[in-house]
Amino acid sequence: MSPDWRDLRKVAGSLFEDAQRLGLWAIAGSGPALHEVTPYRGFGTPSRVLVQGRAMQAKELGPAGEHDNILINLINTYKRVDSDALARARVSVSLGTAEREIVTDDEGFFREWIDLPAPLVVRGDWHPVQYRLLAPLHPTQPDVRATGRVRIPRANATFGVISDLDDTVIQSRVANFLQAVRTIMLGNARTRLPFAGVAAFYRALECGADGAQCNPIFYVSSSPWNIHDVITEFLSLQGIPDGPVMLRDWDIDLNALAPSRLKQHKEPLINEILATYPSLPFILIGDTSQRDPEIYREIVRQHPDRILAIYIRNVDPNPERATSVQALAEEVLAAGSSLVLADDTAAAAKHAAEHGWIAPEAVAGVEQEKKADEGKTGTKADAPGVPNDPGAPTIKVE
Repeated sequence: MSPDWRDLRKVAGSLFEDAQRLGLWAIAGSGPALHEVTPYRGFGTPSRVLVQGRAMQAKELGPAGEHDNILINLINTYKRVDSDALARARVSVSLGTAEREIVTDDEGFFREWIDLPAPLVVRGDWHPVQYRLLAPLHPTQPDVRATGRVRIPRANATFGVISDLDDTVIQSRVANFLQAVRTIMLGNARTRLPFAGVAAFYRALECGADGAQCNPIFYVSSSPWNIHDVITEFLSLQGIPDGPVMLRDWDIDLNALAPSRLKQHKEPLINEILATYPSLPFILIGDTSQRDPEIYREIVRQHPDRILAIYIRNVDPNPERATSVQALAEEVLAAGSSLVLADDTAAAAKHAAEHGWIAPEAVAGVEQEKKADEGKTGTKADAPGVPNDPGAPTIKVE
């Protein structure tokens, strides 16, 4: 059973009210809420970019503190899920010589492709985007601005990476309701745990075979936009490469994590990324907890010769799931790609090195960081659950 975001809202809201009754206003916050524009990372080309974000009442959420306790995390969870959107808000977007006015939807979200009158000069991976709220404006807040970023791959990129987040990069346990609730509600960006070795592997993919490439990484997840700040802060804290993060609005459907809904969410986003960069091949990374293998198999069918490999983390101890993924791997092979199913990041890294997608010496770095993430070197905090989960043999079909 997957967690229902509305249930989390009810629980966190009750605790929020308790905090207010106890006089914990410094934690819960009080007074009239101001307005804000929250930019989400976009992507594109020198002539066309995707901008996205949300206009809402300000949440007054800062970075996670090292000493934040459970109560603070719960209150912050409530603030995230009980978002007060600015429906049909008018937002000005400026990038390069382009300026566009966008109107948000009923939930305050905006997402729009902008054609640039003059191509951008690509000197780095990221380009700034300026946002300004035009209406509605708070009486005491006449000027609301924010700066976001869009990723434009450089000419030396040789492939791209599209990765899931929950149970692929971040330990979320979305297949277990109680564990997922505990992880989401009681934790923050500092308490969320990566899978061992992920940061080093993704850095190796970003740098490519010669260590000097700038291969773009895109994160496509079924997590809600409400925790976008937690996810991006987590990636930064763990040293995992930055990338556009594509999430979803969980409020629109009680069956948001049903297989059909996952397919309808992820598949169009992946196709959009592939269409934006028709000359780039891609590596797809996911896990067995939801429908990543099935979705990726369909992507390979639709885009033959575009998918270099599929890496699937085995987080499901049920042997029947491994068997079904192996059957999917045969279909992936027939479509011209390969699939690696493993419970170990190092296995995927070795496969990538063997095929010339990452530097051979990067494998040792992945294995070293994997030990550190597992608490075996004393240099990092232990990542509980990784070594103790039921193992599964690595399966390569290529």
